[in-house]
Amino acid sequence: MALFMGPPASPLRPGSGVLFSFAGAESNVAIGVRRLGHTVAFISRVGDDDMGRAIVRGLLGEGVDVSGVRYDDSAPTSLMVRQHRTSDIVSVAYYRREGAGAKLSPHDVDAEVIRRARLLHVTGITPSLSATARDALTGAVCVASSAGVTVSLDVNHRELLWTRSAARDMLRPLLPSVDILFGGADELLLLEPSASSAEEAAGLLHTHGVGDVVLKRGPRGASAWHDGERSDQPAVEVTAVDPVGAGDAFVAGYLSAHLDGEGVVERLRRGSLCGAFAVSVHGDWEGAPRRGELETVGARGHVER
Repeated sequence: MALFMGPPASPLRPGSGVLFSFAGAESNVAIGVRRLGHTVAFISRVGDDDMGRAIVRGLLGEGVDVSGVRYDDSAPTSLMVRQHRTSDIVSVAYYRREGAGAKLSPHDVDAEVIRRARLLHVTGITPSLSATARDALTGAVCVASSAGVTVSLDVNHRELLWTRSAARDMLRPLLPSVDILFGGADELLLLEPSASSAEEAAGLLHTHGVGDVVLKRGPRGASAWHDGERSDQPAVEVTAVDPVGAGDAFVAGYLSAHLDGEGVVERLRRGSLCGAFAVSVHGDWEGAPRRGELETVGARGHVER
């Protein structure tokens, strides 16, 4: 989506300064993984307009393969408006129901690109947008699973887009094909409503066959269930200025470590480092670190010269 973001700790009003950028859970992860040294291709649909072209140029500038992004001349690029209502409250509004992204369809998905990949990452946002977007995601997951490609799913539930029951009915049938599952406490409970806690839900999902179940706890760190065991990672202590995009940065760090062949402890650690970078910088993806920067976060008073 195109993004219009107001200044820190200032509500949007006539005359406010506004930053134009772009954002979205999947594109945030794409940039994060690419900055950490991996080859990334992005499949999506944007409007054939100035905002859509700016998004494609931005992704291309980050080194993301955008050959799978389609321009749609029948719908505008989707839009997000974000304001720091106060220093502690961020308000986000989405305008995407009739946007080009909602018109994503199975015809936009190149199965060969997926078969050649090592990993396919999807989120629960895409299927909430439209029936055709839902079919596109389902088809992509099916292709990946059949080809032995690792499938990563971030639940990323958006209450304004669909109900919890609709999300559960759509996402649960995908779980046999999912190798890595990310979710917050409410999102894992969405998938396992009979559980009494997020931890129990994560354990059940892992027992039922998901290889890695990762519980994102925000400022309280993260936990992962892998090979029948639970691992915990505290959050990295930093000065937080913007929480939006931190979960996507965490996912990017975790997936990059997975692609590097690292164990679950290092996956969690790298995810937490990337999340710390994200909350320390204004913007959805701008703070995503490059590999050489990872160990610098959390160094109080550190000055690079």
